[in-house]
Amino acid sequence: MTAVRTAIVIGGGIAGPVTGLALHRAGIAATVYEAYPSTTDGIGGTLALAPNGVAALRAIDADQAVTAIANPLARMVMAVGGKRIDLPGLAGVPPLQVVHRNELHRALHDRARAEGVVIEHGKRLVDVRETGSGITARFADGSTATADVLVGADGIRSTVRTLIDPDAAGPRYTGLLGFEAVARHEVEADADTMTFAFGRGGYYLYWPEPGGGTRWGVNLPQERPMSLTEAQAVPQADWMRTLRARYADDDPGRDLMLTSREDELQVVGSLHIMPPIRHWHRGRMVLVGDAAHAPSNSSGQGASLAIESAVQLARCLRDLPDVASAFATYEQLRRARVEAVAARAAKINHVKAPGAVARALMPLVMPLLTRIAMKPEKTIGPEQRYVIDWDAPVTSGPALR
Repeated sequence: MTAVRTAIVIGGGIAGPVTGLALHRAGIAATVYEAYPSTTDGIGGTLALAPNGVAALRAIDADQAVTAIANPLARMVMAVGGKRIDLPGLAGVPPLQVVHRNELHRALHDRARAEGVVIEHGKRLVDVRETGSGITARFADGSTATADVLVGADGIRSTVRTLIDPDAAGPRYTGLLGFEAVARHEVEADADTMTFAFGRGGYYLYWPEPGGGTRWGVNLPQERPMSLTEAQAVPQADWMRTLRARYADDDPGRDLMLTSREDELQVVGSLHIMPPIRHWHRGRMVLVGDAAHAPSNSSGQGASLAIESAVQLARCLRDLPDVASAFATYEQLRRARVEAVAARAAKINHVKAPGAVARALMPLVMPLLTRIAMKPEKTIGPEQRYVIDWDAPVTSGPALR
């Protein structure tokens, strides 16, 4: 058993509260420090938790708090050239759980606090000082905190990542901007169906919204990345004009855009991924979630992988005798898995903005691809059937699990 008894968790998004919960369950007292002055209401759109992400939450008794606020979607359909093609799925796995990032954020915060995890806001990390027996975090307001280890759950623009390795790679722009809204237009689709559409204007997805209307999301190709602040500074009416013009010839894209209110358009901003980084940990510092691995949103696995990593890190700190072996084993457990998911998602990104020739061929080749190339047990089976056994002891070396 490790000698770690206390932990500082930097970042209060998704990975932070889950890390705090998992560490608490492992017998390690954790305090979560978040730079924002309060919960991040109004930031981010909708995300999907895959079955493996929900299973990881179940390992720390946090799954019901999330599924209670989520919308389950069990069927996936691809719409191309007026045709709707059922995408093959996995037998015997629960549906995707679709939830707004803000609601997920609040649910995880509430669950962590209910278990005794302390969460402090307005604490922006600026530096650390490490000793042989602990690590001290220094915040922008002049305050400090000391613990046995420090966990960087501070997202794709992680400060902890640069403290671990000043030369670490930063996020890479995917060439896409994200938008989301709820249209008054009702699509002809079952309530549990998500549709991935490739129209003349490009890629978009949609599903019936509980209570009425249709929720849709667009990944709009754009050469220049824009920060969230910069993207939100553009009037929503301007963005909506751009989207309506782009999807004017698409069905149902045209009606989805036209029946959506401009003031309800959610501007998500540039979409980024994290390329593989060299160092996940150094000394008493370690990374979880998007700070270490952020696949494209095409993977449908970003939040789920972050949750998994938080749980696996807690298991390693619980079972292994020292910080160095715990961090090394945690990286061994996680790196190959998250990089394989990222590689799969990177391939999908290339078809989100097809050229004119590719768009013309899609209706012809997609039915064949769904029968021949899309083998769910091979492509997504290892991802979605992954379950963490919380009670199993973690071992280091070749026999690790």
